[in-house]
Amino acid sequence: MEFCFVNLIEPGDEVVIGVNGVFGNRMVDLAERCGAKVHKIESPWGRIIEPSQLATILSGIRPKLVAVVHAETSTGALTPVTELSRLSREAGALFVLDTVTSLGGCPVKIDEWHVDAAYSGSQKCLSCPPGLAPVTFNSRAMEVATTRRSKVQSWYLDVNLLAGYWGQERVYHHTAPISMNYALHQALRLVCEEGLENRWRRHQENHPALVAGLAAMNLGLASQEGHRLWQLNAVQVGEGIDEAEVRRRLLSDFNIEIGPGLGPLKGAIWRVGLMGENACRDAVHAFLSGFGSILNELGRQTNVAQALAAAA
Repeated sequence: MEFCFVNLIEPGDEVVIGVNGVFGNRMVDLAERCGAKVHKIESPWGRIIEPSQLATILSGIRPKLVAVVHAETSTGALTPVTELSRLSREAGALFVLDTVTSLGGCPVKIDEWHVDAAYSGSQKCLSCPPGLAPVTFNSRAMEVATTRRSKVQSWYLDVNLLAGYWGQERVYHHTAPISMNYALHQALRLVCEEGLENRWRRHQENHPALVAGLAAMNLGLASQEGHRLWQLNAVQVGEGIDEAEVRRRLLSDFNIEIGPGLGPLKGAIWRVGLMGENACRDAVHAFLSGFGSILNELGRQTNVAQALAAAA
């Protein structure tokens, strides 16, 4: 995220950022640190950024870039980007996409969607150790970065310097984290062996299995219907349930860790990941079994066998 913003934004630039969760807010913070004048498009947490919202704001300004989170990990919402990209391009703006949780887990079509810059992470659906951030710039983004009026504010993340490091000349820039490069290479080999479309399908198929099991426990998802992430499920906390105690017991008793809600969703949801190697039937089964037994012990009557049958 920081790599994209420090290279593409200069002080005084106008930018538009979609905010519907933690990571949209983080984009705003970073853009402001780059000296940008930020225009926010805000949606309630759990809902998507709508094209009509972007069209309205673009009717009054001509921003340098538009940035959106594709898969908002804090809420479980997946924002469709085709129309957002088209509107941005027609306004002459670069389109920047956060694909941290989407890459490897659902379709990400950089060229087809006319995405100018995108970034991701090694640790989500690629199932690689955390520590690397894959980034892509197209020719439009590179032109902006190479014709800047001012130096990139980050020396370490300056694409103009890094281009020499990764180019034919191999101009020294820093000592690379070689073990992480090998780890990512192996993770990508596993993706290729499985087949990218097969990997997407595996994530897609295990999501409704989890949802069906939760429904049998009378629990639903908080994210917008029709735009729910397969790989991150925002499960609504039922009435009278101690959500923190459930998380604690899952970890201590079953070695399963799930995330709490963040921001306005704190205490209201559990964030259950089905990412990469974890997007499988065994993970769904293990989670529903442990989750259901803990709910029963805490006084919420749950038919675990029924939930597992629904998932199956």
